[in-house]
Amino acid sequence: MIRRAELRAVARERLRDAAALLRAGRYDAAVYMAGYVVELALKERMCRTLRWSGFPETRGEFQDYQSFRTHSLEVLLSLTGIEDRIRRRYLAEWTAVSDWNPEMRYNTTGAITRADAQLFVAAARTLLRVV
Repeated sequence: MIRRAELRAVARERLRDAAALLRAGRYDAAVYMAGYVVELALKERMCRTLRWSGFPETRGEFQDYQSFRTHSLEVLLSLTGIEDRIRRRYLAEWTAVSDWNPEMRYNTTGAITRADAQLFVAAARTLLRVV
């Protein structure tokens, strides 16, 4: 099991990675990494809402929780207990990141513009703070 504090710490580290990739002009990679920031933040919040000490990590730990084994930001948001607040107060940020998925790692390099990457990383930074 990955502890809640570890999820939050890793999310902060990945945000720094995303910012470094953005500064280096690696826009596709910055967006990909920033998407994981949001995923980790949502998983940590879900654990907080459910009063779990951590998020299942291994296949065995997921045995009874298969519905939680997802990378879908939409599904994860729905499990946080704060979906309405995020959609009401942070709709622009949520809209910027909500289509992210780990399959983006297969996208052709150059698919993401600098402006889009800046928006995405900024949205991830905000969501990490408020989730």
